[in-house]
Amino acid sequence: MLRSVSRSATRIAPSSGTYRTLALKSGQWVRNKDDLHTETKLVHAGVDPDPITGAILTPVYQSTTYVQESVDEYLAKGYSYSRTNNPTVTVLENKIAELEGGYGAACFSTGMAATIAVITSTMQAGDHCVITNCSYGGTNRACRTLFTDMGMEFDFIDFTELANIEAHLKPNTKLIFSESPANPTLTLTDLSAVSALAKSRGLLHACDSTFATPILQRPVDHGVDLVIQSTTKYYDGHNMTVGGAVVAASPELHERVKHMQNVHGNIMSPQNAFYTLQTAKTLALRVRQQCENAQAIAEFLERHPKVGLRWLSETRPRHVHDTS
Repeated sequence: MLRSVSRSATRIAPSSGTYRTLALKSGQWVRNKDDLHTETKLVHAGVDPDPITGAILTPVYQSTTYVQESVDEYLAKGYSYSRTNNPTVTVLENKIAELEGGYGAACFSTGMAATIAVITSTMQAGDHCVITNCSYGGTNRACRTLFTDMGMEFDFIDFTELANIEAHLKPNTKLIFSESPANPTLTLTDLSAVSALAKSRGLLHACDSTFATPILQRPVDHGVDLVIQSTTKYYDGHNMTVGGAVVAASPELHERVKHMQNVHGNIMSPQNAFYTLQTAKTLALRVRQQCENAQAIAEFLERHPKVGLRWLSETRPRHVHDTS
């Protein structure tokens, strides 16, 4: 394992023709992480050894406040109160942003807290949202009760046909909210097509990509503006934490989400961030094995003479990776 911080490195040209910054010797750290494979980024993205002790794992900064020698030094460090930013949480946010291909990420205490932040960051009273009718139950509940009571409008519709989404757009529409694959029906949405529609109308497209994870799809690569992850599910994968994340494609949207995180006071705890930093390392291994298991079960049920009703996706959007 590469362990301590060092800026001494060399550039080599592998057979692929790409260049990669590698350590010169044992004990040095890979500095250029941009061209690492996803599996390697799951371990190293956003993470550097502790500058004081050299500890490889990010410490749990269980601190409420931080010393402020001066305004300038505080602004440079970025930490004054852990409701706003926490060093352990920041490392996880940076990792998730890199894995998802976004500008920045904000980590929340639950997946629903992340969803609430997306809607409050993009809508206000009088605004309209077109949302999939296969949305997660908590999302559906929040929109039908909390946000409807606040004067927002929602149309819950079938997202499998782009024309149906377009037909439900209104002059006051501000947000298109997809979920792909949907929980629990696994219904798929053509994210590239929906994103193109949103951009043509000056709208934002948010997608809950929890069930795919960045191992199977990265919605930002398909024009999605805001990506929601319930880290409780696959980023954790060990039934240890609840949490959520919002990945923004642009600096402006990231600032909006971080503002709502601070206002709502629902940032992820540093202990849960620490756990998620560790469990995320095996995300690719777990997702691939789960896909293989699901494929085997589906093929068994498809052949079984006593199974008369099947839900099989014969077609799928081109952005969904083939894991068979």
